[in-house]
Formats: sequence, structure tokens, C-alpha cells
Amino acid sequence: MAYLQGSFPVARRRQLAEGFWDLWVCCPPVAQQAQAGQFVNLKAEGFFLRRPISICEIRPQEGLIRLVFQVRGEGTEKLSQLQEGDRVDLLGPLGNGFKLLSPQSRVVLVGGGIGVPPLLQLAAHYGPAATVILGFRTAGAAILTQEFRQLGCDLRLVSDDGTLGRQGLVTGPLEQRLLEGPAELVCACGPMAMLREVVRLAEGAQVPSQVSLEEHMACGVGACLVCACRTVKDGREIFSHVCKDGPVFDGKEVVFQ
Repeated sequence: MAYLQGSFPVARRRQLAEGFWDLWVCCPPVAQQAQAGQFVNLKAEGFFLRRPISICEIRPQEGLIRLVFQVRGEGTEKLSQLQEGDRVDLLGPLGNGFKLLSPQSRVVLVGGGIGVPPLLQLAAHYGPAATVILGFRTAGAAILTQEFRQLGCDLRLVSDDGTLGRQGLVTGPLEQRLLEGPAELVCACGPMAMLREVVRLAEGAQVPSQVSLEEHMACGVGACLVCACRTVKDGREIFSHVCKDGPVFDGKEVVFQ
């Protein structure tokens, strides 16, 4: 799949929560190609390196992609200041997304914090067949929960401080769901420690898993080799690259440290 580069207008902009921003960008050629789990690289004015942002939603008929991100530094702070009508330099769609099963498949989607947005387009594919488990630091940091409800998913929420859903980690509801009945796939995006436990629980239940990894990136297309991660292929440990070989990997192939 070819990626594209161009300057595209911001169609909509709003703040979702403290430090979390929601942009709809009108870029028809990217929207026509993009898949759940892929990302784009945005150029923030005044910064040399682009910022990788996961694709949250895709509306090919309208030529729109939705980008939800958290301000984590000066570059993303600059991106958060974009206004409707401003143009943003965008490179994408990049990377490999989630491999989709039939829409009726019983899947479990697990997201933590800013790992939640990449799962929304995936949830749109499965709808009521999906159990969605989302974890946040606190209720004030929760994003996109209403969108998952509108898709008809079985939504289960947890928070670190107990202000939203049950208190604890996403692994608790995941373990419970895997005991409740069959699942054909577990997909997850979030911190590495969370992904390690998600894969462990899925393997224990003999359920395949796919995980979306985060790493610092520079080029986003596999040229600079900054985003290396350890994986296993054909029984041999190798270095893969999150931007080109991922960001979505088969859970059993990732070497968690």
C-alpha cells in the first residue's frame, strides 16, 4: 500500500478532555486507503521531526480521518493549536493495521489511556460482537466512551482511582471475560506492561492476540531505524520496526522486556 504526502485542511477540532484533542482532517486519498490500526505522521510548524498519530476513525465517503491525541510535548502542543480551516502537512497512511475477522466474530478489544483511539475504528467493524475494555487514570481523563457505546459494544470501564467503572487494571475484566465464554481474538493498544499481561492472559485462554505498539519514531517509513522492537520470527529473535513492520503485531511474536 502506497503512502501519500500533502497539505490537508482541518475540518473539525475540539478538546475531549484535559490534554486530549480531536481533529478531523479532510484528506480523501488517505481516507480511501486507511485501515484500522494504521497511523499518520503530522508536521508541526517549526519542528523538524513529524509526530506519529494513530488513526481513530475513517470516513472514506466523506474523505475524512479522525485523529485523537494527547499533548505530550512541544510538538503535539503545536498541533493542538490548529484551528478549523488550517492546513496540516500529513504523511500516511503508514504501517500495518489490525487483521480483521468477520464482523460477527467474538472479539475482545483492550485499550489503556491514549491507546484507546486506535480501537474505535476496529470496534466499528465488530459492533455488538465486541467486548471493549477501556482503562483510564481517572474519570476526567476518559475519552471516546460514548462512541463505543453507540456502536453497541459490550463496554467495560476501569480507572486507577475508581472514579470511573471498577477500580483496578484492564487485566481484571479481561480475565473475567475470557472465563465467561469463547473469544476468537484479543486486540490491544496501550502501555507495554499492559500489553504484556494482555498477551499472557490471551495465551492462557488459547486465544490469539494482536497488539499495537508505541515507540519513538522519526521518519515513520522504516528508513531511520529508530523505532526498533524485538520480535520472534520462525523461532529466531530479530529486530523489527514499529513504523514499517507494525505498529500492529501478532502478540506471540513480541518480545516483552
